[in-house]
Amino acid sequence: MSIILQDKIPYDPLIPRALPGIQPAKIETWLHRDDAFDAQMQRRETLLYERRDDVLALSPEAEPAAQELLDLVLTQAYSGPTDHVERPDGVSVRIDRGKPLETLCRLVQEDFCILQKQGDEHVLTGAILCFPASWRLSEKFMRPLVDIHVPVASYDDDIARRVQRLFDGIRPDRPLWRFNVLWYEDPELFQPRSASEPRKTRDRAITSYLRSERQTLLRLPETGAVVFSIHTYVLAANSLPEMENPA
Repeated sequence: MSIILQDKIPYDPLIPRALPGIQPAKIETWLHRDDAFDAQMQRRETLLYERRDDVLALSPEAEPAAQELLDLVLTQAYSGPTDHVERPDGVSVRIDRGKPLETLCRLVQEDFCILQKQGDEHVLTGAILCFPASWRLSEKFMRPLVDIHVPVASYDDDIARRVQRLFDGIRPDRPLWRFNVLWYEDPELFQPRSASEPRKTRDRAITSYLRSERQTLLRLPETGAVVFSIHTYVLAANSLPEMENPA
């Protein structure tokens, strides 16, 4: 078990909210770099090397979207499309356009899921998912939104319809964001779990760690794919800091 914790979080995860809790975002704040950057990036590299089949999946139809996403991340987090970048932790990363998701894994803290419209629903056609919060990429790959959220009790038919309408309406210049709150005994970031063996819901009073995902929805202008990005925060529950203003 690896223990990688943040000292602060850029929003108050304890604010009550109704699902799906979507708020407008800005492309300038789409990607975050926090105080756990160095440690999380090292963990990502290890997982990509040791558990590649568990953290990465890409269908041929999603390759153009993955390439477009790579260029966007390079533009937002670095100096733009290039052959090499130096990360803030001093690590040099070669930009391998033949392996866009592997390269993305080594550039930023965010995990990325690519969803593309097939018929009436958006389907998960590609992802780099190093920090799953109790789900398995292999069980969700090439599945539609409703199937992806089946284990979530609060994700009923009404919310499913609202989320699909939300995905249909996302505009390239208007990203959206939300967050969740999970209570864990184990701070490990890589927590895959089968839908057939759901995690028992934990209460704050009997857990040691708050885990919160800052989730952003963004439409890629060229391919039209929707990118679902996940920035994972884990903090000690007994020492939660004073929260910052929402990002």
